[in-house]
Amino acid sequence: MKKHSWNTFKDLIFQNPAVGTQNPHVEDGDENPDRGNWTSKREYVLSSIGYAVGLGNIWRFPYLAYKNGGGAFLVPYFVMLLVAGIPLFFLESAFGQFCSQGPIHIWRAVPLLQGVGVAMVMVTLTVSIYYNVIIGYSLYYMFASFQSPLPWSSCFSWADSNCSETPLVYCNVSGVLVTNWTQETNASCPSSDMIQVPVQSPSEQYWDRVALQRSGSLDETGPVVWHLALCLLLSSGLVAAALIKGIKSSGKVVYFTATFPYVVIVILLIRGVTLEGARDGIEFYIGSQSNMTKLTEAQTWKDAATQTFYSLSIGWGGVMTLASYNNFNNNVFKDSLVVTLTNAGTSVFAGFAIFSILGHMAHVYKIPVGEMVKEGFGLAFIAYPDALSKLPISPLWSFLFFFMLLTVGLDSQFAGIEVITTCLLDSFPKIFKSKHAMLTLTTSAILYLLGLPCVTRAGIYWVTLIDQFVASWVLLILALLEIIGVFYIYGGNRFIKDTEMMLGKKSFFFWLWWRACWFFITPCIIAVILVWSLLTFTPPSYGPIQYPVWGLALGWCMIVFILIWIPAVAVYKLLREEGNPWKRLKSLCSPSEQWHPYLDIHRGERYSVELCHRRKTPITTPEVNVNVISSSRL
Repeated sequence: MKKHSWNTFKDLIFQNPAVGTQNPHVEDGDENPDRGNWTSKREYVLSSIGYAVGLGNIWRFPYLAYKNGGGAFLVPYFVMLLVAGIPLFFLESAFGQFCSQGPIHIWRAVPLLQGVGVAMVMVTLTVSIYYNVIIGYSLYYMFASFQSPLPWSSCFSWADSNCSETPLVYCNVSGVLVTNWTQETNASCPSSDMIQVPVQSPSEQYWDRVALQRSGSLDETGPVVWHLALCLLLSSGLVAAALIKGIKSSGKVVYFTATFPYVVIVILLIRGVTLEGARDGIEFYIGSQSNMTKLTEAQTWKDAATQTFYSLSIGWGGVMTLASYNNFNNNVFKDSLVVTLTNAGTSVFAGFAIFSILGHMAHVYKIPVGEMVKEGFGLAFIAYPDALSKLPISPLWSFLFFFMLLTVGLDSQFAGIEVITTCLLDSFPKIFKSKHAMLTLTTSAILYLLGLPCVTRAGIYWVTLIDQFVASWVLLILALLEIIGVFYIYGGNRFIKDTEMMLGKKSFFFWLWWRACWFFITPCIIAVILVWSLLTFTPPSYGPIQYPVWGLALGWCMIVFILIWIPAVAVYKLLREEGNPWKRLKSLCSPSEQWHPYLDIHRGERYSVELCHRRKTPITTPEVNVNVISSSRL
């Protein structure tokens, strides 16, 4: 039995040619015998929800809501979801499902813009490096939560003299600084004589001194932090194991990873609302403290648009990739509504769980809730762990929280790896068709090695640098080119007819709203946000620590490396095309012969073999015999 299991494992990884050439990850019931399909519609929807619902829903949206007027922020947020988020998600999903291809080959519709697909893959590859590291952070804190008391609950031996659980205040009494003077003298100190010394909380020092072992700047790389390197290895192993059979295995894993975060959010919310001070936190989040005047500020609308755009993972190639494994006649419109609305609802819902406990923390420390609110790493690994450490049975709540972050991160990483492997499979089917498992393991191993600089003592600076430069306005450029390519070059009417081949004929009024968004509203919103982002761009920093010049230069090089593929591929294709410059450009702005539904049974008359062949075959006009004409006239 052991021998049989080992042989099965070897066949799975190395795929002995004697076993057969059929893709081992395609089942008999799949509509597409070459690429395979989702086992069920539920697996696709859960995978898409898991991909869309990322860490930003947990640690970014609640902060933005608080910053931009609380409940008032929901107005621009859902408006932007309606005019930009849902239309773009629907566009990418329908585009991928129609041709059953990844983000590179999907641009056979407009060969001139195939570099946009390559740039999407480069973005996903780069972001997957540091996203894997963040999953490693979550694993480390999850394992640390098995200790009681929690290691960041107090200033233990690892702390320095600047660590304190309460603000450190001195009083200038007759020129002498007195500490804790209120308890010693039972007197009060005039505010003009009070001197507050800045201190760090135990959770902040634990994050810097123990978890990260953070150096002073990007220049001070230092050695690899081995406990983070091991957590990064475990993270890579978990992702590889879940994707060992592609969507066939990840589709089963998401039944747990996509649903478990909601269980934890409900548990944390129930626990949070029972704490003293929770109401104050929720009031600051969405309640009586809402500031409706924020709706008149342009920054509020910009924050709503960017949060909607980034939280749906538009422009990464993942939405197209996941949809490419659907059956051709799947109702992609309905799925898009379910995923986008679930994503928005999750952001709002998670905010209640976050702010209820932050409100309790503010009550304990007797400070305003606003001073407790942070975003990003500050919320996930400093403020919230600090709050959880003050609860009874704190290791349990801490474990649940970081396990939730782990599952949320894994879902997004699954799709990121799937984008890379799908593009390789589509481009080199003969090489990788029977070696999907080996391809997945190799990809995960490469990402692990590339992630090692992010787990050195300067690792957090690398993570922040990549995040600020790559996962920012670069995606706006890709999305803008995407919508221009589909609706202004490929043709909006043609795209709508393609979509109707999958969904069935729809009325004029059904498409009226989507036409308005795709042709005008959505590209205008993206263009405005892009210009605004470029005009207001400031060099990234990690807290008060600024990046060196060479670090900022490297960030710009990463942007150039991603965007250079767009003109490079376009020039390469123009040089290889035949004819004069105008004829070459016109040819590359028209669908290629390979652009059609993947299976012949779905081509119909619009994409018959003859019509597709005729696209690239020049129509030659027969030469006229002048002599014949002259003779006939006589």
